[in-house]
Amino acid sequence: MYFEMRTYTIHPGMLPTYMKLFEEVGLPIIEKYAELVGYWYTDIGELNQVVHLWRYESLDQRTVRRKKLYEDNDWQTKFLPDAMQMLEKQENKIMLAANFSPIK
Repeated sequence: MYFEMRTYTIHPGMLPTYMKLFEEVGLPIIEKYAELVGYWYTDIGELNQVVHLWRYESLDQRTVRRKKLYEDNDWQTKFLPDAMQMLEKQENKIMLAANFSPIK
């Protein structure tokens, strides 16, 4: 099992707008291609960040599903144009679960 952790830094003051856009528009689209494990936003520490974790059976599955997502017309026209204007920075990591991890 592979997990992708994505950390997005949102422009100051835009976090509520980004969260609403993702919940109402982005999430229904991306859920067709990826399994959401968790979604958080920062309250203490580096602010204006959202961190989300996605589960994939393999890196090949991730590649295929991300390609399909990027080709999705709704993703391209209804979510990305507004979302990209709110992003300041993006970081992606592929994570492997340790043997003793409660999430595998």
